[in-house]
Amino acid sequence: MKILFAASEAHPLIKTGGLGDVIGALPKALKKLGIDARVIMPKYKDIRKDILDNLKYVKNFNVRVGWRNQYCGVFEYDHEGVKFYLLDNEYYFKRDGLYGYYDDGEKFAFFDRAVLEFIKNMDWVPDIIHCNDWQTGMIPVLHKLEYIKDEKFKNIKTVFSIHNLFFKGMFSKEVLPELFGYDYEAFNNGSLEHYGAVSFLKGAINYSDKVTTVSKTYSEEIKTEEYGEKLDGLLRYRGDSLEGIVNGIDYDEYNPLEDKYIYENYDVNTLYKKAINKMFLQEELGLEVNEEIPMIGMVSRLTHQKGCDLILNILEELLKEDLQIVVLGTGDCLYEASFKDFERRHRDKMSVNIKFSNELAHKIYAASDLFLMPSLFEPCGLGQLIALRYGTLPIVRETGGLKDTVIPYNKYTGEGKGFGFRNYRSDELLMITKYALEVYRDKKAFESLRVQAMNSDNSWEKSAKEYLRLYREVIGEIIYKDIIEEFDKSFV
Repeated sequence: MKILFAASEAHPLIKTGGLGDVIGALPKALKKLGIDARVIMPKYKDIRKDILDNLKYVKNFNVRVGWRNQYCGVFEYDHEGVKFYLLDNEYYFKRDGLYGYYDDGEKFAFFDRAVLEFIKNMDWVPDIIHCNDWQTGMIPVLHKLEYIKDEKFKNIKTVFSIHNLFFKGMFSKEVLPELFGYDYEAFNNGSLEHYGAVSFLKGAINYSDKVTTVSKTYSEEIKTEEYGEKLDGLLRYRGDSLEGIVNGIDYDEYNPLEDKYIYENYDVNTLYKKAINKMFLQEELGLEVNEEIPMIGMVSRLTHQKGCDLILNILEELLKEDLQIVVLGTGDCLYEASFKDFERRHRDKMSVNIKFSNELAHKIYAASDLFLMPSLFEPCGLGQLIALRYGTLPIVRETGGLKDTVIPYNKYTGEGKGFGFRNYRSDELLMITKYALEVYRDKKAFESLRVQAMNSDNSWEKSAKEYLRLYREVIGEIIYKDIIEEFDKSFV
């Protein structure tokens, strides 16, 4: 089976968030299952220099963008057995950053058609094009409206993954003739129209053979008015073709036993070494060095979606407790300033680091006892999965992937992997955090939870098997196999 992942970013080449992590890890995990998984993405200026310096030129061709014919170069890079194809056009991709330009619609219109032209110009033909988020949303549309008429494309299926429904790729309806050479039929019939604009994401939901999202709970949540971003009706309509598969994390990258960034390596059998990481981080950040003080970590974008409002509402009360709080991240200026103000007033208990640092993130996961993630909504979330891997117990709101992956502590059975609260309320977050601190003081119970957390399987290998099943369903392998098996049984 051959799968082509189309995405706007991928680790380790370049990433801005969780999408990049998924595209970096899932194809690698599928490779281990015998799948020929490859990735296609833009050749950005800001891709890691050591990778740019080692790209192999493959070929070039022209891509239609409305009335324009644009150059597209193809470069190849092998990473841990996975082929990455990078599509080059300096006009669109030789810029700082990845998103947020006035012509993002045109840029990704070029990329989406270029992906299909790439297949047309290569000997390798995928069984499935797996598209990700709005930036690749027009690939299924172009495939169904145009390319499927070509013999080379007639058996190709499309899968579209929603990583975050909030970002819908909204542009003026004029992009249809201007960028794609289409009339307004797909707009007028509602397949692409969303509140007076063209939505790349809505197009993908309508035209893909299968739609997935990154956790089972989120796949149900987005069918509701509360979480559906005004697409809940369409998602309910496509319910039979919508499935949630929870993300995993790369167990090679996030492995406390081999992590090169942390002070002292450990595993589930040497958990006492985790306290060494705490004391070294306390020293590095200028906090009191004391392994008995519970440390709450937070590695996050500082935004409303990540629950910053709730956290700021309870900080004054929470800081009356004997604890330390370590924050790492960037985001909205208001939240950045508010967290820094708390640090200024409680320097003995708080360390707020307004930056991105992969090294410091690893140290926080390894050093912390508890991990704060009270998101308003969370399609999947990676922070809680990493925290579990490092024996750091998450405190989460029970939504999306957080609900699917963090089993709340049950004091009667002793089972659990963290702590959860249901409603998006400051008082509930404060109550559950204080409860987690109580459990922390029960060393035996807390140690048991740590062991359960570290023994949980949140690897991509597990998720990859679910995707393999889904791919087989999409191309009809499972249906065919089931028919044969039933036929054989009739002769027994």
